[in-house]
Order: sequence, then structure tokens, then C-alpha cells
Amino acid sequence: MRLKARTNTLLGEYRSFNQDSAAMAKPRPYTVSLNLLQMYLAKSPTQIVFKENDTINLNITDSLLSAIKKNKELRFRQGQHECLGTYVPDLNVYVISGAVDKTGLRKLSYLFYILLGVFIGGVILSTFLSFIMVQQAFKPLIRLSQQMQLTTSTNMSGKVNEGKGKNELEQIAKNFNAMLDRLNQSFERQKSFVQHASHELRTPLTKMLSQTESALNRELSNSEYKELLLSLQDDQIELIELTNSLLVLSQYEKINDISSWPILRIDELLFESMSESKRFFNDIDIEINFCNTPELEEELLLKGNEVLLKSAFRNLIKNAYLYSDNKTVKISIETKQNFINVVFTNTGNTLTKEEIEKMFIPFFRGSNALLIKGFGLGLLIVKKISEIHNANLIYTTANSSTNKFAISFNI
Repeated sequence: MRLKARTNTLLGEYRSFNQDSAAMAKPRPYTVSLNLLQMYLAKSPTQIVFKENDTINLNITDSLLSAIKKNKELRFRQGQHECLGTYVPDLNVYVISGAVDKTGLRKLSYLFYILLGVFIGGVILSTFLSFIMVQQAFKPLIRLSQQMQLTTSTNMSGKVNEGKGKNELEQIAKNFNAMLDRLNQSFERQKSFVQHASHELRTPLTKMLSQTESALNRELSNSEYKELLLSLQDDQIELIELTNSLLVLSQYEKINDISSWPILRIDELLFESMSESKRFFNDIDIEINFCNTPELEEELLLKGNEVLLKSAFRNLIKNAYLYSDNKTVKISIETKQNFINVVFTNTGNTLTKEEIEKMFIPFFRGSNALLIKGFGLGLLIVKKISEIHNANLIYTTANSSTNKFAISFNI
């Protein structure tokens, strides 16, 4: 605006002095001062009418004058000078003025430092707030890490604060607590299993040792030695059965690769299990029948582990025999499109509701087993074998004196 006012003043003087450049050369006071003012009044680049001072640093070219003439008024910048070019057609003159806007530059400098300060302050504030937010965000992970350091096989009671369980970290804490519960239950089962196994193993070993020490402390006849050896043989068989049962249970968790299992016929496995059971129990009576006649051989086929399935069937036959009133075990096979049912039935005392809930607990024995040798592991073994074969083991009572154990295989 000040350059425009100075240009208009110069043009007014040029008109009042009747375009007398000599008269315009006399110094005149101005009310508004401009820094490093340069003014140029000419009719062409070579025909200078007036210069504000003798040192003109502005670059005046034909192309610049042509642009000014075309636009009548042109604002441009050369170096530090803000310039204004004006063309007056009736006088046929060009007025080019330029000055350094120190006030504007100073304000720009102030603005630069203000923006720099705001930027640095923003970075510092953002860093501080980010640090606080990261600390808050990682608190659950820190607590989780501390809890992991405190968690051992003997200390799994500590839990991580789950919060409301809405964000990802709280979900991790929730899953960690659930994992601790599962591990704790697993360790408790192992601890209980080891305690019961140790107790059951100690009983036959102690009995064998006492019989041996008694025999060494006195003279025995041949018949007494034979009786002692038979008793020791029974104890050894009992010990072998218990050891085999414990071995099956210990190997259960390691059975993962079921893709290589062969295709087996369920009836052949049952007949082989029946033959093996009859070698152990001479007075056993086993009846087997089909509830329906399979139309195709494939209805009797399933994918499984032969050794494990025969072990499960032998345990169910043994269980039905030992707890039967007449030493008779009935086996029925029912085939349908998607499953095979194998039911083991015997007559005898049935289990109570409380005993049914506990019958798969290791070493648990019902009230009907007080006078029968056993370890309380047979049904647990059958349960485990059923699970890895994707089968269900179900106990039912047809009446007050009939027990039924059914294994349902999905095929």
C-alpha cells in the first residue's frame, strides 16, 4: 500500500512539473519513509525520466516492462525488495518502485521463532504424553511378566488383574489366568495320581516283603512253600496289572498321531478280547450278539489303535465279570450309519448317583468292590482310550440289578 501511495505521489509530481525531470530531481520531504527505497520512472529501458536515488539495483528489462504494460500494474519481488510496476498510458511512462519491508520481515522472523517454539514444545509435550500413555498401556504386561516370574510348579495361586477384559492386554491377562487354572488342575491331578499310585504300589510290595520275611524266619514244609509261592505269584500278577495300568495312563497324553492308525473290524477285536479274558477267568461266561445284522462290512470298520481298543474291551469284560452275580457278561453290537455301539451288560449291584459321579477318578472304588481285588484304574483307562478314539463311554442301569457300559464310536 505504501509503495502504491509513493507511486501515485511520484506520478502527481510528474504531472505538476509538466514532465520536467530537472524540477523533479530536487529533494522533497515525504511523510512516509520506506527502507532502501528505489524508484524508477522511464519511458523505456534506456530512456530514464527520474530515479529516486542514483543507485538502482532493480533489474529493469524489456520483458519486465512488457509485462507491466500488459497488466497495467504488476507486483513482483527482486532479492529483498518488494516491487510494484505501474504503466500510465496517457503519460506513456513506467513507474517501478521497490523497498525492503523490514517490519514484515521482522514479523516473519517473530512468526518463525514462535512456530519453532510451538513445534519444540509440541514435540516435548507429545513425548511426555506418549511416555505416560505407553507406561499405562504396558502396566498389564509388566504385571503379567512379574506374575510369570513368581509362577512355579508349587505356586500357581497368584492371578493377574484382568480389569474389565475389553482390550487386548486384558484379554491376555484373562487367558493367562485361565492357563494358570488349567496348569494348576493338571499338577493337582498329577500329584494326586502319584500319591495314589505310590500307595497302591506299596501295598502289594509290603505284603510280598512280609511274606518273604516270615518264610525266612521259620522252617516251612513243601506244601507251605508252595502255598507261599502261589500267594507271591498272585501278588506279582497284581503288581504287574497295576504297573501296566499306570503305564497306559502315563502314555495317554503322548498319543497324538492318529492319522497312521489302521482300519479295524470291531467284532474281531471283541472276539480276540473275549479269548484273552477267558484265559484269565476260567469260569467266565461271555455272550455276544448283534442287535441288527450289518448289511455291509464297512459298517463294522473303524480307524483305531488295536492294542488300546483291546485293552479297553478287556477292562470292560473284566469289570463286568468281577461285579457280576452269575459270572456272565453280555456284549451287544449295534451298527448304524454314523456310529457303532458296543454295550457290556452284567447283573449285580448297581452304582449310586454319588459313585457314578466319581467312577472315573483314579483309584476310586464303589461300595460293591469292597471284597474284590482291584485298583480303581480300569474305567479311567477305558475312558481315556474312548476319548482318543472320538468315542463316548456311558454308564446306565436298566434296573436295580443290571449294569450297562456302552461305548459309542463315531465312524
